[in-house]
Amino acid sequence: MIDFIEGAIAYIDSEYIVVETAGIGYRLFCPNPYAFVSREGHQQRFFTHHHVREDAISLYGFGSRDERDLFRRLLDVTGIGPKGALAILSAATPEQIVMAVEQENVAYLTKFPGIGKKTAQRMILDLKDKLKGFTPSFITSAAAAMTASPEAGAGSLQEALEALTALGYTDAELVKVKGALAEQAQQGGTVEQLIKQALALLARG
Repeated sequence: MIDFIEGAIAYIDSEYIVVETAGIGYRLFCPNPYAFVSREGHQQRFFTHHHVREDAISLYGFGSRDERDLFRRLLDVTGIGPKGALAILSAATPEQIVMAVEQENVAYLTKFPGIGKKTAQRMILDLKDKLKGFTPSFITSAAAAMTASPEAGAGSLQEALEALTALGYTDAELVKVKGALAEQAQQGGTVEQLIKQALALLARG
């Protein structure tokens, strides 16, 4: 079992990234490949999940263990496969997903691609007790974010905006989401989290 891969990001596609290590390029399907645009050519560690089925063998990569572990828990929910789990993780942070499940917020969960009311209810039923272990780390992250200064978020905001521009988004489109991104950046949001939030907001129009 491959637990993680560390290497240089060789290139990025709409569904996956390729990480080169020891002369081998590993294709890793991940929630938001374009979140790593600013890291292309640089060393990065990805926590992996090896998924095997009759017609395919796939490797999934995640920037954190929490994200990888949440992906695995989503796969345990009836009606959610790897593509569905990636779509959910692309549209929200792990913190937001866990909070929605713990609060039994069906309306929020049904906003995810391919998630209807029945599947949202199944997520709550299957995951509510299993996700309790995530809460302490999320609280720690939130506490650290509260102490971040506005200046500390300026760099991550600029990097996120540059990455989104590289993806083809116009200044007019980015103006619509810049306020929300600036707020998250001031709270300690990483470049990856900012790009995730922007893509989710832009997708809603």
